Amino acid sequence: MVTRTVDLRSDTVTKPTETMRAAMATADVDDDVLCHDPTALRLETEMARITGKEAALFVPSGTMGNLVSVLVHCDIRGSEVVLGNNSHIHIYENGGISTIGGVHPRTVKNNEDGTMDIDLIEAAIRDPRGALVYPITRLICLENTHANSGGKCLSVEYTDQVGELAKKHGLKLHIDGARIFNASVALGIPVHRLLQAADSASICLSKGLGAPVGSVIVGSNSFIAKAKILRKTLGGGMRQVGILCAAAIVAVQENVGKLEGDHKNAKVLAEGLNKIKGIRVDAASVETNISQDRPPPPNF
Repeated sequence: MVTRTVDLRSDTVTKPTETMRAAMATADVDDDVLCHDPTALRLETEMARITGKEAALFVPSGTMGNLVSVLVHCDIRGSEVVLGNNSHIHIYENGGISTIGGVHPRTVKNNEDGTMDIDLIEAAIRDPRGALVYPITRLICLENTHANSGGKCLSVEYTDQVGELAKKHGLKLHIDGARIFNASVALGIPVHRLLQAADSASICLSKGLGAPVGSVIVGSNSFIAKAKILRKTLGGGMRQVGILCAAAIVAVQENVGKLEGDHKNAKVLAEGLNKIKGIRVDAASVETNISQDRPPPPNF
């Protein structure tokens, strides 16, 4: 009997396809630190188009993407970001926004669906008249899909509401969109519409899309120009990075269409787990590619 092991730890353990490996081997490359790598530029142009933003930037990881984005928006030490108490940036990114950027996190309780109540977000925004003693609120962060809530999708309506709140108070909105393509497929809404209210977003290519390495951040031309400098400062400026971007291009072209199957498999897994004594999963709540009966491990 032939048996096959399926690794269900995370979508981060996906492996590059043969098509990706072939694209990496034949990639047209140059020095990306000098902005000359044609394959990197091709990926960044395509991701800007897909997300409806002016520009994009390849970064080695989603953690770096979020860190760079927060630091660009909070360009004065003593700034504050409002974000979920159960968000990836707050829980799983080593406190980088504080230890490296001097940015103070002000947390708001995440609901079971990954949202934060609008009134609680607004209540967390500092009165700028207290800037002498308080950190200055400059940014709100959302996460879509919300990993610690079981891969829940944030609706367009909710994101738009938060975007309007940010504008009302003169703040920026960043979306940790590590799995934004999952949200797009599950909701049937284009990525650019899900990100319309956001000033910036970070998108992983190495999770459900299956590329071996990398994320992109997207935003305005001026945002990306500043982000490029910070990427270099943090050690993320790489030379012939087109070798990695080639696999990412294949991932975007070939694997987005496979996410619907991933979501169906997650639902089947949840229903099957419920048949095992001692395991309870709310199968009805599975929206994307995450089924869990406990919090994810620390390296999620």
